[in-house]
Amino acid sequence: MFRTRLLSGILLVAVALVVLLRGGSLLAVVLFLVSMIAYMELTDACKVRGEEFEPGALVKVGLVMTLVYYAALGLALARDIQLALCTMVLVIAAAFLAFLFVYVFAFPKYHANQVMSAMFCFFYGPVMLSFLYLLREGVTEGVYLVWFAFLASWGSDTCAYCVGVLIGKHKMAPKLSPKKSIEGAVGGVAGAALLFVLYTHFVINSFSEMKMSLPFAAALGAVGALVSMVGDLAASAVKRDHEIKDYGKLIPGHGGIMDRFDSVIVAAPIVFIGIFITMVLSAGA
Repeated sequence: MFRTRLLSGILLVAVALVVLLRGGSLLAVVLFLVSMIAYMELTDACKVRGEEFEPGALVKVGLVMTLVYYAALGLALARDIQLALCTMVLVIAAAFLAFLFVYVFAFPKYHANQVMSAMFCFFYGPVMLSFLYLLREGVTEGVYLVWFAFLASWGSDTCAYCVGVLIGKHKMAPKLSPKKSIEGAVGGVAGAALLFVLYTHFVINSFSEMKMSLPFAAALGAVGALVSMVGDLAASAVKRDHEIKDYGKLIPGHGGIMDRFDSVIVAAPIVFIGIFITMVLSAGA
């Protein structure tokens, strides 16, 4: 199992490197496909389709709106980041209305909790994942900045694991993740802050055209790590609620897309928001 997990992890990192370095339409297509899989995994876990084997109207609407969302986002982002953000809001609202249409005109086939779950799955999977695309393509020097999302999630997770193994004694959330400790969480936050500082100093400030202050980088890393831990535990909570071990079996040794990207999904929006606000404030100064 360890060997399988290690090999699939190395392959996953290699694919991520190629796709994120290339960016552009390749990244958009890959994220779209990953979002489709994530949506299917989440709707399966949340039982949006009920007891039916075939995907129902709610699932199909979510998949169609995921396609619409990424197509509209790509077209808008090609022009302007502000237009892309407005487009995000409009498509999310359209998706909500589409789910309501299904609920009303198929009534009483679907229950209200299925409709709310379908919207939750759409926002949690496709929308949150799209922030990787916004971070890579929508901000200056995105080719460098997009790696912050992975440092905040996978980097902090590694630091938290090491500290937890060494000195972890107090359980952080025993009902969700018995192995996670408060000491590990502190180590993960501190480790992410340090990783952000090192990456900013040796990569961003050395090779990119932008200059980022090290205190800001440390703060962004700490906040990103803290949020990524919440994302990890939230994904575990969904699994506990629905009594499943993994979201899928796509990645050998890791589970599904949501099992591997649960923390990245919530770290990416925080990193994007932090950098975007900094850009706006710098432009207005």
